[in-house]
Amino acid sequence: MKDNIIEFLYPKKTEPLLKDVFPIRAVQNIPEWYKNLNHDTKQKTIKGCRPVADALTAGYILKMPQDFYVKHNYTEGVKKDSSFRFPYGLESNSIKDLNLNVNTNSPAIHSIKQLGGKEGGCPFVEKNKNLPLYKIINPFRIKTAPGYSCLFVPPLNNKDDRFEVISGIVDTDTFPTHINFPIILNGDKYPVLETIIKKETPYVQIIPFKRESWKKEMKEDNEDKSIGILHLASKLIHNYKTLFWNKKSWK
Repeated sequence: MKDNIIEFLYPKKTEPLLKDVFPIRAVQNIPEWYKNLNHDTKQKTIKGCRPVADALTAGYILKMPQDFYVKHNYTEGVKKDSSFRFPYGLESNSIKDLNLNVNTNSPAIHSIKQLGGKEGGCPFVEKNKNLPLYKIINPFRIKTAPGYSCLFVPPLNNKDDRFEVISGIVDTDTFPTHINFPIILNGDKYPVLETIIKKETPYVQIIPFKRESWKKEMKEDNEDKSIGILHLASKLIHNYKTLFWNKKSWK
């Protein structure tokens, strides 16, 4: 396996059900608000900031494999509750190989006790309104070459305002099975949320990287910055892109 390859593995017989949600390059998920911006000498905008663009386009995106109905933090009797439902079409034994929640009426969840409970101080618990955390079940196995891991984060500068995955790093060269994703519902904006997270909704960004050991050093800065400032001042727009930026490639 080549160093710069990331594989998304799935059983062949599930392809008809998954082809609409195959992972995509992050550059295929640029938000419309960003596309509509102009950056020129008359009006400089964030579209001219290559670090933002690099974050938007880094790596790959996983999309929801099925609709996911959520009703969260509603009152049932005297207590707050949360419930979910998948489409009936995905609840048959014929698609067990999808690795989805197909054989149970209970969601894949994490108890808030795993985050210390209500008194533990974890901000995820309060944001999720002190209720269990749902988990998105990922039907693809992810594999990288020896020495390479993957960073999993909500889509950078482009996350859904209803929910976000908990970020993590997995050594995808050695981890043999599916990686699933606990989500935090945005109780800060939606104290009570009833919604459908639709199939094909982007939900996680995957950035492969080579594992290396690093050592921190603190040094006094004696370099003359005037040359760099003159470089920056020599261009009206696209200073960083023209003078310092290195192209990244994700295929």
